[in-house]
Amino acid sequence: MEKFIPYEKLSKKKKRELDAKRRVTWAIDPAVRRPADPKAYNRRAAQKWRDDDPFLCCFLFPAAL
Repeated sequence: MEKFIPYEKLSKKKKRELDAKRRVTWAIDPAVRRPADPKAYNRRAAQKWRDDDPFLCCFLFPAAL
């Protein structure tokens, strides 16, 4: 059994190893589980106006027919 050493007294290398071991055991990745930024540019939302009105599409792009 290893002797207990407080975290503050561990060496920098041991602290890194311990922190890495703790991070691996997280159930979810907090960087991935963030809500989308409403102010950010969204290409899909910017082109939605084409899907709204089929007549407008035929009027603006007659070569598509």
